[in-house]
Amino acid sequence: MEGNQLFPVFLKLNQLHTLVIGGGPVGLEKLTALLGNSNAAKVTVVAEEIMDEVYAIALQYPSIQIRKKSFELTDLEGINLIVAATNNPELNELIKAEGNRRNVLVNIADKPALCDFYLSSIVRKGDLKVAISTNGKSPTIAKRLKEVFSECLPEEMDAVLEQMQTIRDSLKGDFAAKVKQLDELTSLLVKPLK
Repeated sequence: MEGNQLFPVFLKLNQLHTLVIGGGPVGLEKLTALLGNSNAAKVTVVAEEIMDEVYAIALQYPSIQIRKKSFELTDLEGINLIVAATNNPELNELIKAEGNRRNVLVNIADKPALCDFYLSSIVRKGDLKVAISTNGKSPTIAKRLKEVFSECLPEEMDAVLEQMQTIRDSLKGDFAAKVKQLDELTSLLVKPLK
């Protein structure tokens, strides 16, 4: 099958239990990305070696657990999402196989072929989040697009979203009627200024 087959979703990480396997620079990067998008994310980090920065982050977030030890299959119990950030290819393949056997989605850092999902580049303006993916081909391009979108989206976007929520809550009628009214209102956002 050709083309980008990814389906973008936004996960409620505060309602899921994520396992990060690896406590080095890549594990730190993945942990930071998870917490940067959900500061209440429930994350367990398992690794034989853990950077001081990982411990420092864990002190700031009560929902983070650190287990300095070798990975074991029992670490997968009760886990909803796995991010493997190890430099051990055999271990990564075991994690992928065992995660999938348990119907758990797995991300293996820097190995797109072993990933069930990718961590996207995120643009955030208050409650607005825009995810950018290059289908695993170029994280650098995703990073550059993030910079472009961050500059383009106004800082006032969160206030606009709050106002739209208030308007949406006040609308009467069935779903289709509400959608039509909101479409008319938001069409102003995409019309060129004269």
